[in-house]
Amino acid sequence: MENTKLLQAARGEAVDRPPVWMMRQAGRYMKVYRDLRQKYPSFRERSENPDLAVEISLQPFQAFRPDGVIMFSDILTPLPGIGIPFDIVESKGPIFEKPIRTQAQLDALTPLDPYTSLPFVHQILQTLRHEVQAEATVLGFVGAPWTLAAYAIEGKSSKDYAVIKQMAYAQPAMLHQFLDKLATAIATYACYQIESGAQVVQLFDSWAGQLSPSDFKTFSLPYLQQVVRQVKATYPDTPLILYINHSAGILEFMAESGVDIVSVDWTVDMTTARQRLGRKLGVQGNMDPCVLFGPQEFIRQTILETIRQAGRQKHIMNLGHGVLQNTPEENVAFFFETVKQFSYSSADLN
Repeated sequence: MENTKLLQAARGEAVDRPPVWMMRQAGRYMKVYRDLRQKYPSFRERSENPDLAVEISLQPFQAFRPDGVIMFSDILTPLPGIGIPFDIVESKGPIFEKPIRTQAQLDALTPLDPYTSLPFVHQILQTLRHEVQAEATVLGFVGAPWTLAAYAIEGKSSKDYAVIKQMAYAQPAMLHQFLDKLATAIATYACYQIESGAQVVQLFDSWAGQLSPSDFKTFSLPYLQQVVRQVKATYPDTPLILYINHSAGILEFMAESGVDIVSVDWTVDMTTARQRLGRKLGVQGNMDPCVLFGPQEFIRQTILETIRQAGRQKHIMNLGHGVLQNTPEENVAFFFETVKQFSYSSADLN
């Protein structure tokens, strides 16, 4: 049964209800995923082995039938392809043995050739398109330049981002050079995902919400624009979504990135987000993931209020961040069913 609601909504076309998917919808809250993780403990094996990544990507699709199926992967996946190796340690996250701190390290980076370094991504997306058929939209995703730079420079996850901010303020020319190289690689990677079967691509600038508005305009926005510009030059009709956590202070600048959809977190309500972003731009989100720990009637009312605030056009229902570990699977199912049973034609959204 054909279902292109997510792709249609992302393009601004009329749909009978908001399409729905969840960030991190494949993951630790699902027992079937936890069981598989016990057998394959390495995250990189799970995300870079095509058979495993496809299986994991399809787990929520088979369970809940969302309107979007996103490739199971990681935003850091392309970095080894430009000369920045890393590992992901369970319960610790990404670890870089040699964080990027010097000009010599920057000079040693190479252009990304995804056909050589990332053949598994092509296979994953091709297989997902075949498995999903036309029952859902297949999403790819990439990390944004600032966030990838932050990981590579800090060497791990961070609470204060002191190392990259020190570089930003003390060695801005070197950081700008790194961000430019990353933007070029990310644009190449996004185009590769589209060529491989992704119908929509989401950009995650997860750590950009830790920047002041001025620093965001200096160190993140120009490189987001560079990525979007390069991708749209080749694939103008492929919708792009931008997500930034803790983004309430920079929403208007996100609108300047050139993307089609801004994914909004729960720190701003949808009515306000629509006013600040303008009606021409689409929105995604933005229910607090913790709502899914509440009773189902509360979940239902929160969903309906979010949809009412977002309005009838160019809204993709989602959480304001990824679904949390230990979220009851029955509440995830209820979330999807509630949205799918909604109808714009029979609802009063005024």
